[in-house]
Amino acid sequence: MSDYIFIEGLEVDTVIGVLDWEREIKQRLVIDLRLNVTSVAKAAKTDDIRHTLDYAAISKRVVEYAQASSYQLIETMAERLAVLLLREFSLAKVKIKVSKPGAVPAAKNVAVEIKRSRY
Repeated sequence: MSDYIFIEGLEVDTVIGVLDWEREIKQRLVIDLRLNVTSVAKAAKTDDIRHTLDYAAISKRVVEYAQASSYQLIETMAERLAVLLLREFSLAKVKIKVSKPGAVPAAKNVAVEIKRSRY
């Protein structure tokens, strides 16, 4: 059995981009996470956070990491976040979508989505 915890629409302002002017400002990214957990049944049965992921702690860590970074590519941001989450929160699998709204004037959004696993 595999269950998921979603964190959607996590907004963070960070230095991101290839162009010179992008390196001098902060831009908004929107991060969506799908975190694989073996089962949420024990947490649901006991109503105890110790039996599930602390999504507040995960969200805080992602925001802190992203704010402190200065990558050129959203692909790099997604990859580094995957490594961080798999390592620090003992997850087996993650799916991460990093969106950069306004990156292309004629488009509502530009995004990259990756899936990574510990194995």
